[in-house]
Amino acid sequence: MCLGIPMKIIEINDFMASCEAKGIKRDVSLFMMQNHMPKVGDYVVVHVGYAIEVMTKADAMTAWEIYDEMLDLESRNDN
Repeated sequence: MCLGIPMKIIEINDFMASCEAKGIKRDVSLFMMQNHMPKVGDYVVVHVGYAIEVMTKADAMTAWEIYDEMLDLESRNDN
């Protein structure tokens, strides 16, 4: 299973963006967003190194809450 990870764009250089989520930074391709280029400060869904969709900050925070709950449940089941 693959998940799209919400990340905030902190810098854009051509079709590459520096993005951050929960203290982790990654370089992300904006190539698939050519018809709707995001801006610095936007939140995007990142899948296998590509931004695939712009999302609201509220949606990004909701997704992270769900991911955190999943990780918490998984760690409880491992014990």
